[in-house]
Amino acid sequence: MEGHLSIKEVHDRLQELNGWEMSDYSSIYKDFEFKDFKEAMEFAQKIGENAVHEYHYPQITIRKNIVRLALTTPEEGGLTYKDFKLAKIIEQLI
Repeated sequence: MEGHLSIKEVHDRLQELNGWEMSDYSSIYKDFEFKDFKEAMEFAQKIGENAVHEYHYPQITIRKNIVRLALTTPEEGGLTYKDFKLAKIIEQLI
């Protein structure tokens, strides 16, 4: 299961996730909204702790109470199973 996924595989896996979208076939992303900045920061911390265990390092952007996550595996040339695995883990953190 190495290497990047085909466009069909990406679309199929996006169907298994709630609210994630593809950006230029290079990454998937989702915005998560929280009550306040503190909750957004706590969520980002949880993501970091889980991402390290998966050897995956997402792009995390925080704007007030909104956390935007972008997942990709640049060393494999695009989206991989690894990105979708971490997206599913993140969904369970909410």
